[in-house]
Amino acid sequence: MTSLLRDRRHDTGVSNTELFFDLVYVLAVTELSQFLRDQHSWAGILQAAVLLGMTWNAWVYTTWVTNWLAPDHRPTRLMLLIVMAASLVFSAGITRAVDDRGLWIGCGYAFMQIGRSAYAVWAMRGDRLQRNYLRILAWCVVGGSLAVAGGFATGAPRWALFAAAVGVDVLGGVVQFWTPGLGRTPTSEWTVDGGHFAERCQAFVLIALGESVVGIGAPLISAESIDGRAVAGILGAFGGVVALFWLYFDRWAQRGVHVIEASDDPGRMARAFHLVHPILIAGIILVAAGEEEILHPLLTHGEHTAAPLAYTTWLCAGGAALFALGHGAYVWVLSGRVPRLHLIAAALFVLIAALYRHPDPLTVGYLTGALLVLLVLVDSVTDVR
Repeated sequence: MTSLLRDRRHDTGVSNTELFFDLVYVLAVTELSQFLRDQHSWAGILQAAVLLGMTWNAWVYTTWVTNWLAPDHRPTRLMLLIVMAASLVFSAGITRAVDDRGLWIGCGYAFMQIGRSAYAVWAMRGDRLQRNYLRILAWCVVGGSLAVAGGFATGAPRWALFAAAVGVDVLGGVVQFWTPGLGRTPTSEWTVDGGHFAERCQAFVLIALGESVVGIGAPLISAESIDGRAVAGILGAFGGVVALFWLYFDRWAQRGVHVIEASDDPGRMARAFHLVHPILIAGIILVAAGEEEILHPLLTHGEHTAAPLAYTTWLCAGGAALFALGHGAYVWVLSGRVPRLHLIAAALFVLIAALYRHPDPLTVGYLTGALLVLLVLVDSVTDVR
């Protein structure tokens, strides 16, 4: 039988099948942003964090598989399309996960995690990686079972079980998927194509940034008239998105590819990327939701019910703080130094969120965007050696 593993001598790039698979996660990120805009509460933010954790796990576990298996071989491509369909159902349930679509979330998550891992066990037969995926499958069965139980539950128990499912799947990688009777797999044995893994993480960052652009464009398209304040809001929001993009992609994205490719333990580095990137992505989604809350009243002239000012402020400035911390963690992983610049910026964003009392939400958008631009400018002249 033809091997389903990647040929690392020739097949190291991101395939069109993987890019097609990513499209469904555009919907997932859009729905996460909408979920935040519907909730208007701290509980809603925590619930969105759990849903992002499930979304990220579903996507990144697939990225691990396609790092080892050739995604354009027909059996693996079929598996990806099936997981993509399950992702579509999962994504469609996000905005109503609090109400009547908990089972969409729980069952969709379990199907993706367990089904993908079971396929990898079959596809890797005869290779030493199969034993690793037996361990991963065991962990995914536990996490998937918790997710299904959460789908049947209601209220706080639902979210506790969903959070436990995320925790199990994150903890598995941290403890190298130790399983009774099977042991663990050291990261030194995770034969990762570092460049491929880094580029896949970059792709999800672009998905999140794309939702930010959509969040600016959607109210602009539906606007019947645009005044000076609306123009100011649009320019400010777009400037903030550009700053987020620039900070991540100007130097650090390519440096990430180089560092993981040169690492003597690329599996350990890939695990760090796995853990750091959802923090970055959460920050982008929060900022996008906050900018949408600012823009909609400006462009719909009161037709949109605005969120409480404090909530919008925490989405914008708090999201930027989270992005700064996530990017700082990424810099630390790549350079080995503690990025004080990012810590200072995060503290300033938190101060804006905690102390801002001006009645005009447009101002907090500008404060957040201006500080992001300043962070970009200072980071661009900081020594990265």
